[in-house]
Parts: sequence; structure tokens; C-alpha cells
Amino acid sequence: MTLESSILSNIKKLPESMQKAVFLYTEFLVNRITQQSENQLETVPETPSNKRGGLGIWQGKVWIADDFDAPLDDFQEYM
Repeated sequence: MTLESSILSNIKKLPESMQKAVFLYTEFLVNRITQQSENQLETVPETPSNKRGGLGIWQGKVWIADDFDAPLDDFQEYM
């Protein structure tokens, strides 16, 4: 079974309102590719970037002093 026939068989299983949504989305994609070709822009990369984010991104790059929680001498008169 080819990709095209698989897509068509799945679309036939959807209700008509969702089929219209799929049609509009495919129209959007076709227009996007057409505009990119006309403007000679880069195509969308097929592989995701290797950028990493989230927890642990600064591990080994940032340090906190051992006496971070110690009272500061400048504020002794206020305590």
C-alpha cells in the first residue's frame, strides 16, 4: 500500500467536517511551498535541530558560593 492510498483511506474514514479541515490544511501546505519556491526561501528542515533546552541546560556552567545563605556583613546593623 502506497503512502497516497494510505492517506486517502484514512481520510475516507473521517467525518465530512474533518475531511474539509484536512483539505484546507493541504491547501495551506501547497500555498506555503509555492510561496517558498517563488521567494527562493529555504525549505523546512526535515530533521529537528539538536538544540537542547529545559532542565540541566546550565549544569557545569553556573556555580553558587558555599556561603550563599550566610548573612551579609553590610546588613549587620539592621539585624
